[in-house]
Amino acid sequence: MADDDYVYDEATGEWISAADAAAKSGGASDDDAVVVRDSVGNVLSDGDQVTLIKDLTVKGAGQTLKRGTLIKSIRLTGDAQEIDCKFDGIKGLVLRAEFVRKR
Repeated sequence: MADDDYVYDEATGEWISAADAAAKSGGASDDDAVVVRDSVGNVLSDGDQVTLIKDLTVKGAGQTLKRGTLIKSIRLTGDAQEIDCKFDGIKGLVLRAEFVRKR
């Protein structure tokens, strides 16, 4: 990028130079990554399989997920306590990490 290019920084709400933006994004490290842990303290990652440890009523779906239900291929949301997943007949299912155990 040229020296006269500017980029909008959504975090601060200001226009900053492209060089500053590159330095700012390049300075990000793995320390900023959110660590998601299940009910027993195991670290979860994208694609893991988890098992429910409690019966959960799904709001809006009129369905209850029973204890022991296997959820495949989870995705982390960036929140330390929420995981995104799919289950038969339920779109956009978000579970709290405290109710699952890594398989």
